[in-house]
Amino acid sequence: MTRTRILLVDDEPGVRLGMKGYLTQHGFDVDEATSVAEAQEGFRSHRPDVAVIDYRLPDGTALELLPRLKEMDAAVPLVVLTGHGSIELAVQAVKEGAEQFLTKPLELAVLKVVLERLVAQRRERQRLLADRSRAVRTQVDPFLGNSLAIRALRDQAERVRESDSPVLVTGETGSGKSVLARWLHEGGPRQESPFVDLNCAALSKDLLDSELFGHEKGAFTSAVAAKPGLLEVADRGTLFLDEVGDMDVAVQPKLLKVLEEKRFRRLGEVKDRRVDVRLVAATHQDLQLAAREKRFRSDLYFRISTLILHVPPLRERAEDVPVLASHFLAEMGAHRGRGQVELEPDAERALMAYSWPGNIRELRNVLERAVLLSGTSRLSRSALRFESLLPTEEPLGEDLTLEELEHRHIERVLAREGGHVERAATKLGISRSSLYAKLKGWQHKGT
Repeated sequence: MTRTRILLVDDEPGVRLGMKGYLTQHGFDVDEATSVAEAQEGFRSHRPDVAVIDYRLPDGTALELLPRLKEMDAAVPLVVLTGHGSIELAVQAVKEGAEQFLTKPLELAVLKVVLERLVAQRRERQRLLADRSRAVRTQVDPFLGNSLAIRALRDQAERVRESDSPVLVTGETGSGKSVLARWLHEGGPRQESPFVDLNCAALSKDLLDSELFGHEKGAFTSAVAAKPGLLEVADRGTLFLDEVGDMDVAVQPKLLKVLEEKRFRRLGEVKDRRVDVRLVAATHQDLQLAAREKRFRSDLYFRISTLILHVPPLRERAEDVPVLASHFLAEMGAHRGRGQVELEPDAERALMAYSWPGNIRELRNVLERAVLLSGTSRLSRSALRFESLLPTEEPLGEDLTLEELEHRHIERVLAREGGHVERAATKLGISRSSLYAKLKGWQHKGT
């Protein structure tokens, strides 16, 4: 675990020296500030776990400072210290956002216990939020199968999981890189902190810059309010950059600074902020070649590739296809209330013989389409529609009935939309309920 970070705000050098020495000895990292202005800057740039604030400061009081800090990050606990305590002052401080109000002289052992309790409470809240986030998604095992290739990947990943170094996950599109990245986070030392993912290929340079680093109010025309970037959201957790090879070259030096110095700036900002994230990046590109061709910074490549995990394509682990298929079919059958759906031997042979250019993602789409269109609990070869064969399918015959023509056309649109009923219905110009009704009718007829 990373060390707990404390912001200590007091204008008396002797008090700061004593507190900092004691807390540092007991495993805390302490940053100091001597005024309201310094406290605001230190809170913004250092992102403490707890702030300890003396009531009287040269340029104001803790009561003025508390709401400003809460506005920056309401989740950080604030402790107020004073040599002139009163019940009225304590009540007012709590109203302004203080979690604790302590009077001087203060035993340092008592302060240590208070800080440990506040940090534990904060981390428990983070853990509960992370648990809720995990509960709403299906956790997928990235190592389903028994092939030598997937077993080798598991062995490597288990050694990498406990490390805090950057990881580069390589592999073809659809091979399961993002699933592996989430697995690394959820079993690692940062599992109770956020997992934040960003697809670099989906955003332009300006949008990527803003999403990753955030921006200050007025940084550009539409920046009507300050916005924290995903780096700040991922603090103490894992930042997953998918398709990092598509990151604009103008953004790459900023990411390198984060990895080397743990510092960054929001757009429109002049001072650095601190951040502590573990980077997991993924790409289907050859980044070494991209670096040689000046499409990707070589210094960034060497920094993000400290540890490399390669996800093998599905065609290189054909013996794993039945295991993956059984997993997906069990999931789909349960989701659709149809019980267990199984493969006929001819369907299993066809799946194993296919080259899977779209890898695991394509396998799932093929099976989902077959389950959706089939009315049986056992899928035969005829139920499978492989996406790469779509362009060479036979044209619709003139000897088909109108219903058969409609059925085939709907099958093709569903295939092109990856089995997504809502998108297929939009393409067909009918409502989703109408499409479901047609599919259900064909299932009852066994067509």
